Amino acid sequence: MSKDAYIHKLLPGSPGGPLLFVFHGTGADENQLLSLGRDLAPQATIISPRGDVSEHGAARFFRRTGEGVYDMDDLARATDKMAGFVKAHIDAAKPSAVLGLGYSNGANVLASVVFAAPAVFDATVLMHPLIPFEPEIKGSLAGRHILVTAGRRDPICPPNLTTRLEAYLRADGADVTVEWHDGGHEVRPNEIEAARLLFAAAIQGV
Repeated sequence: MSKDAYIHKLLPGSPGGPLLFVFHGTGADENQLLSLGRDLAPQATIISPRGDVSEHGAARFFRRTGEGVYDMDDLARATDKMAGFVKAHIDAAKPSAVLGLGYSNGANVLASVVFAAPAVFDATVLMHPLIPFEPEIKGSLAGRHILVTAGRRDPICPPNLTTRLEAYLRADGADVTVEWHDGGHEVRPNEIEAARLLFAAAIQGV
């Protein structure tokens, strides 16, 4: 798969340093998480793809037929395409660590790539993911660091599905942390601080 499979932005970091992939939410674009990525991992090269699916003009990474009702065939397509895109950039950069950060729809496609290729990311931050299916994890997540962030009153991502995702990941050996807040689908400061700590530990090889 080509490094240019997606329209994307790249912010250079330290040569040979960490590589951070960021994945936007529905209706945003490749600019949404660039500054957050730079804040969380100042030395990293940041790569931010734009979703290649349009939902009434809103960019997404895969199709759905309703809120929480995914087109599983298109999710499989998107997962395969994104995994190839990520691996192409890794092969070219040969980074010291590979990090992933996704919000909402971006967290969903990132999670799906993690299920399909568990060895790719050293540390992953899934902000408000919604995984309404039982994932098939192809390999082992042992030793992989995953942070899931969630709102206890999130109308899009019900807390019980967050808890279920945590159980799936933990059962497959991942080192999972869940950071909650009492709000909804918005990102709050405690989530950002938890992500900062996770990435710092991953970059230092802790």
